[in-house]
Amino acid sequence: MTKAQTLAALKNQLDSFYSLQQVIAIIEGIAEPEVIVEKETKLTPAIAGKIAEEISRVLDYNNSDLVDTDSVEFELDYDNKISVTGAGIEIYRIMDHIEAVLTQFTDDDDE
Repeated sequence: MTKAQTLAALKNQLDSFYSLQQVIAIIEGIAEPEVIVEKETKLTPAIAGKIAEEISRVLDYNNSDLVDTDSVEFELDYDNKISVTGAGIEIYRIMDHIEAVLTQFTDDDDE
């Protein structure tokens, strides 16, 4: 039963130990629970650009550890050229770098 429903029901009741006016005053004094709605924040184009630049810079700086060198596959072509036919990408390392960049752009108050 909501506060409004309770008040409506009490207004139709007979007096008891407490007067009807006292009960109504008590219930009206009950504070409604405050509902906190988090507002979703959107990135501005300027901040999105800064994040993209920083991610690009970090990945470029750490490019040597982004490829799984143990899984690189080579092929020898007919004219004695060596070609890379496959290479594994270190997704977890890339995501670690991206997460570190994104953390720089978050509020410290959320922690």
